[in-house]
Amino acid sequence: MKSQNKSVRKFLSREVHVEIINTILDTARWAASGSNTQPWEVVVLSGASKRDLGEKIEAKFWDGIRGKMDYQYYPVDWEEPYRRRRIECGKALYNALDIGREDIERRKSQWSANYRSFDAPVMMLFFMNRIMETGSYLDYGIFLQSIMLAAMDHGLATCPQASLGEYPELVREHVGYSNEYIVVCGLAIGYEDNSDPVNNYRTAREEVPDFTRYME
Repeated sequence: MKSQNKSVRKFLSREVHVEIINTILDTARWAASGSNTQPWEVVVLSGASKRDLGEKIEAKFWDGIRGKMDYQYYPVDWEEPYRRRRIECGKALYNALDIGREDIERRKSQWSANYRSFDAPVMMLFFMNRIMETGSYLDYGIFLQSIMLAAMDHGLATCPQASLGEYPELVREHVGYSNEYIVVCGLAIGYEDNSDPVNNYRTAREEVPDFTRYME
């Protein structure tokens, strides 16, 4: 059966109760981590705190101030097949929204919605102490996926967002974290707006034989 897990970029305004968020995090906290280090730190934003942070980041973006993540997320020089997959992913999104390649302003507007967590009612921000190393990023991936799957069990949709780590100094200042912590990423969470075309496309996936070898 095909997985129903997907990144959602348009949400209903329906409130997500804090009790549900707590239940989701209570499930995810059992995610595996090397030597049980549990490197995750989570800040949950809604209401004015979420809106204010989104406005601050968007203002930087529209002023042409480009942010820089605390770590290198993507390769500096793209090679195949990763370059092709990245391009196809972008095309699928903009085709679903009927945004042409030459429509720079609409493309920028769509991108800036990242910084508002696509207007989801809840934004999660994830932090990690700088003393932690590469293995903890693997642990964090397990933790994030656990949150996303637990959210589905409660009828919620999500979108993991590296973009929310693009202005880490601003994010840390907003939530009161010191520079000892890196901003790993964010996560939009809420109830999916099924009527919006941005939620009705799926990115392609490689077939199992294309990335798997069995040896006996």
